[in-house]
Amino acid sequence: MTTAFFRTVILYFILMVGLRLMGKRQIGELEPSELVLTLIISDLAAVPMQDFGIPLVNGLFPIITLLCLSMLLSFFSLKSIRFRGLVCGHPTVIVREGKVLQQNMARNRFTVDELFEQLRCQGYSDLSAVKYAILETSGQVSILAYTKDSPVTPQTLNYDVQDDVTLPVLLINDGHVLSHNLEGSGYDQNWLDKQLKSRRLTSPRQVFLMTVDEAGAVVCVAKEEAA
Repeated sequence: MTTAFFRTVILYFILMVGLRLMGKRQIGELEPSELVLTLIISDLAAVPMQDFGIPLVNGLFPIITLLCLSMLLSFFSLKSIRFRGLVCGHPTVIVREGKVLQQNMARNRFTVDELFEQLRCQGYSDLSAVKYAILETSGQVSILAYTKDSPVTPQTLNYDVQDDVTLPVLLINDGHVLSHNLEGSGYDQNWLDKQLKSRRLTSPRQVFLMTVDEAGAVVCVAKEEAA
């Protein structure tokens, strides 16, 4: 039992490190080569966890080899556009000016049901409103609608509006002060204490979250009292 526990823990951390090196992507955003690699590694990791007769090193070697291969493929993909296209593929236009390009859909084995599902997910129910639909290498569909069917923005109405978009920085997360973010935003502990005092709070532990944006606006959400 102890052997199984330590084998599982070691494999888990190695897999976590390996997947972290592959980059921050969700399963639906993986390239075909990355998805294949993930499936193979998952299968390889299950063998030494179930069969104690296989030395752990023998189970780790192919996993580490595949992770190194993945990093090597990523390196060459960054350096060569041609190699990137060979490994990852190319985006494909499947709708042009409201007309479905059936050959392109058939070449990518993309069905009409999948197309309309993607359209509905992005708020389009009428195919004639779509000027371009591009099937990305991740399997997602990007929709470019006609201007008349696009959401109204101040720019389309020729309104001159001030850009007030700011990036909030998390200062307190579930009662824990993020000192690095606090200092990076140009504030210190004294400023934080004053913010808490102005909201009748005595400790960061009473705060569920607190953010501050580039304009200095503070948002503070206190923890709910346990029933």
